[in-house]
Amino acid sequence: MTETEPETPTTEQRPDAAGESDAEERADPSDAFSVLGNEVRMAALRALADDGPLTFSELFEATSAEKTAGFAYHLRQLTGRFCRKTDGEEYVLTYAGREVTRAIRAGTYTDSVDVDPIPVEDPCPFCGERALEATGADNYVAIACRACERPTLSLPFPPGGHRGHARENLLSAFDRHHRHRLALLADGVCPECSAPAEARVEYRDGEELPDERPQVAFDCERCGCRLRSPVTLAVLEHPAVVAFYHRHGVDVRDRPLWNVGEEWRERVVSEEPWCVRVSTELDGDVLALFVAENLTVVETRESTTAAS
Repeated sequence: MTETEPETPTTEQRPDAAGESDAEERADPSDAFSVLGNEVRMAALRALADDGPLTFSELFEATSAEKTAGFAYHLRQLTGRFCRKTDGEEYVLTYAGREVTRAIRAGTYTDSVDVDPIPVEDPCPFCGERALEATGADNYVAIACRACERPTLSLPFPPGGHRGHARENLLSAFDRHHRHRLALLADGVCPECSAPAEARVEYRDGEELPDERPQVAFDCERCGCRLRSPVTLAVLEHPAVVAFYHRHGVDVRDRPLWNVGEEWRERVVSEEPWCVRVSTELDGDVLALFVAENLTVVETRESTTAAS
């Protein structure tokens, strides 16, 4: 399971679902970010995030500005895009202002975290050895097996997650974070920008090899979010799966993404149209989900081991 960097779309390729009027209302990114390149303005935004709404005088006192005239100029640059003035003559953050201040607090643009190796208790999904190890570099977490040297996953984890969780709780938080992101993508919503996300079942790297497993390619055209996942992981939250495991006294949500259990199987049933059979077996009972190219589960079947 990997999250990859998108290719930069051209102007013609970049979608604008709301039409031309939406594009006209957008500020040029270089203009918007250039406004933030000043400590007085950043101090004003931080003050609004901590204590807002604030009056002009209160904001002035919260910054290093020496004169009110100079501060008024800086505040005008922020007003409209990152803050707005209320009818009560106070200033509050806009949506963009809140997002910027949260990103600054979280270290999204300023903090790069590396993580020393963390032993993972679960067995390797490929060789079965208990030799999985998690490492972190530049806000990415990778889990790989020391025995067979095969990677399991490599995914980003925000610096706030790295800094905020104790080492012994880091992997649990990492797992929950990406389960929610994957569930959103499976529901057709981008976890980054909330625009529609497309799901497409395909062979990995487009190689139609007999032993090559299929994968789900998630793509958001608006922000460029891209994720590649085994089909099994993309259907873990399906009601039939949750109910099947619950009847057997197991909470499937307790299975980490790097090893959801050796009982899962995937098999391509058809390529035209695409259909992948994803199955799991517990106590002799089998649940099979038939997944279409767009990740829709078109049918579920339950049987016993002898019948399947």
